[in-house]
Amino acid sequence: MGKSDKKRILLKIGTNTLTKESNFISRGKIEDIGRQISELSDQYEFIIVSSGAIAVAKQFVNLESKGKDINVKQALAAIGQPHLMRIFQENFRELGLLTSQCLLSYNDFEREKSRQNIISTINILVENNYIPIINENDTVSTDEIQFGDNDKLAALTALLLQVDLVIFASNTNGIYTKNSMENHKKETIKNVTDVSILKAEVADLKSSQGSGGMQSKIDAAALLQQNHIETWLVNGLEDNFILNAMHDKIEFTKIINK
Repeated sequence: MGKSDKKRILLKIGTNTLTKESNFISRGKIEDIGRQISELSDQYEFIIVSSGAIAVAKQFVNLESKGKDINVKQALAAIGQPHLMRIFQENFRELGLLTSQCLLSYNDFEREKSRQNIISTINILVENNYIPIINENDTVSTDEIQFGDNDKLAALTALLLQVDLVIFASNTNGIYTKNSMENHKKETIKNVTDVSILKAEVADLKSSQGSGGMQSKIDAAALLQQNHIETWLVNGLEDNFILNAMHDKIEFTKIINK
């Protein structure tokens, strides 16, 4: 397999985190992520699944089109992806980190030869200290643009690469109890072994936590748990969110194996 003795973390960064809930990609946030990866590099190797290509493109263009909305988004992804990679590359390089781009589609996970190619390529990149930055090939695939903000892609990639931990960085302190949301006091559900409990808690909360954003993360976490991979749902808007979660300095949701 080519895996080292380091623990392997897949970090999935949502658009809300990358933009710090603005209309622009935050270079400061990307630097914050890079700095933490650098600090943890002796013990951990990182694979990143990043959203944000469409958000980057919107900073540069306003596309005119008579086509479907989804095709406009695909075109925006094609424009934004190289810009997104450039921002990662520039900020990570200043920290001594090397980056690489991997674009995957769902068909890649269904064919055994493709699966083996992904494993081999990413292992070679990681062995040579290149951080793979993965995004969906949005110009040919529409699933994640419409539904998941790359959450399912992150789960499938994590399974394929046999990671030790998946961290979903979004814009909430994990998943809140339904009662606390209704009372406007936001209480985080911290340690979870039964994912169905989470599904019940967020069933009516889609609008308050993004367009089905938490639901797709819970679905991903359920798939990961079935395969004995731990999942953390962390607030990526906070500085040092990875390090702080590791040291239990912040509240977040941890979905652990049964």
